[in-house]
Amino acid sequence: MDDFVVPTPEDVATAVGRVQSAANLTPVMTSRTLNEQTGAHVFCKCENFQRVGAFKFRGAYNAISQLTPDQRTAGVVTHSSGNHAQGVALAAQLLGVQATIVMPEDAPAVKRDATAGYGAHIVTAKAVDREKTSAELVAQHGYTLIHPYDHEHVIAGQGTAVWELFDQAGELDMVLVPVGGGGLLAGSALAAAYRFPACRVVGVEPEIADDATRSWQTGEIVRLDHVPQTIADGTRTRFI
Repeated sequence: MDDFVVPTPEDVATAVGRVQSAANLTPVMTSRTLNEQTGAHVFCKCENFQRVGAFKFRGAYNAISQLTPDQRTAGVVTHSSGNHAQGVALAAQLLGVQATIVMPEDAPAVKRDATAGYGAHIVTAKAVDREKTSAELVAQHGYTLIHPYDHEHVIAGQGTAVWELFDQAGELDMVLVPVGGGGLLAGSALAAAYRFPACRVVGVEPEIADDATRSWQTGEIVRLDHVPQTIADGTRTRFI
């Protein structure tokens, strides 16, 4: 995105209070089995207990809560087939903003219904045309785009999950973060940089969906020529 602003560790710090005013404080759990298998003390931040069932609510709320009055009046738009769609829809509802969600034509009905249930307007498009359709809606209606991951406020909001993890578990040697679009990974790295700079932040993705790994190795965005088929549907991205 040409207008992308690089977020800072301070952006995560200021997002904490904003996000915690609306988000659930999700539990951190441990597992003796995981500890024995890894030879480490493992803490799991259970964002499946977050509102809409995923960390995506954090970034959406942080972004929408910072809109100007004119932007709130105009409304927001995003493109997503799942968790980000519901996160934006719920955050917008809580903040009194109309949300329009561009979803792929083959999105599961249960996800469309859940998103619409939060008051969002659904527009369907071919999966390859979602970003184009979103841009057209911005041009036509003056909506503000809440990008699923390439958005400084979304990234900062996602980082509050790891910030809370540090509050609950203390200083850690390493944080393992799943990688789809990369927003959670970027936010987690910023949170660690602010709180515990010595903590390693490692992105994890399926071998069949290794766009982030290839991009890291080459120093440029690598796009996969296929949509990865994996049970970890949040990591089915062709590029970060």
